[in-house]
Amino acid sequence: MAADKKEKLEKELQRLEGMRQYEREYGILGTICGIDEAGRGPLAGPVVAGAVILPKDCQILYLNDSKKLSEKKREALFLEIQEKAVSWAVGIVPPETIDEINILQATYEAMRQAIEKLTVLPDVLLNDAVTIPGLAIPARQVPIVKGDAKSVSIAAASIMAKVTRDHMMLEYDKLYPEYGFARHKGYGTAAHIAAIRQYGPCPIHRRSFIGKIVQSGGKSRRQIKER
Repeated sequence: MAADKKEKLEKELQRLEGMRQYEREYGILGTICGIDEAGRGPLAGPVVAGAVILPKDCQILYLNDSKKLSEKKREALFLEIQEKAVSWAVGIVPPETIDEINILQATYEAMRQAIEKLTVLPDVLLNDAVTIPGLAIPARQVPIVKGDAKSVSIAAASIMAKVTRDHMMLEYDKLYPEYGFARHKGYGTAAHIAAIRQYGPCPIHRRSFIGKIVQSGGKSRRQIKER
């Protein structure tokens, strides 16, 4: 058993070393910050972006794309990243703003917010597949397709964004329990769509995402409160 654990640890360390390729390449330019978002696809709730600056050679076992991790593992890494990061922050854009400016622009805004909240100015931004317009800092941007699985910095940012958003959706579930936000976090599951059709949208639904669903009929949130 001890040999098996040692072998698994060695494989994990090798995997993490492979995820430091961009940090090694761009680290000579200065402080690196990973950027990622959570919540572009859901029918309800905010879009959240994470920004994380890790110390050089920071060791956080099992750091990975948040979508590849269990909820329990994400929660543990969420705390460990907070403890070890040089600086971290999240930006949050609510559903009404998503409806006003569209989800892509809302994602950019969440990312800008997260960067502006950092206590350390980054020189390089490793972004998950995007180039962020309108930044207030002259940092070099490096868009990396599927970066949350290729960079430890982006993976850390993905976890901070995902867990922060999940926590928010758990709180929304207490306010609007009939929609099941605690289970699906606002994504378009069959149960969620059925709830929208039955009860109509609540205040955190993205009206620009659910037009066809609402057209099929449903009570308003006002009717739900009054029943």
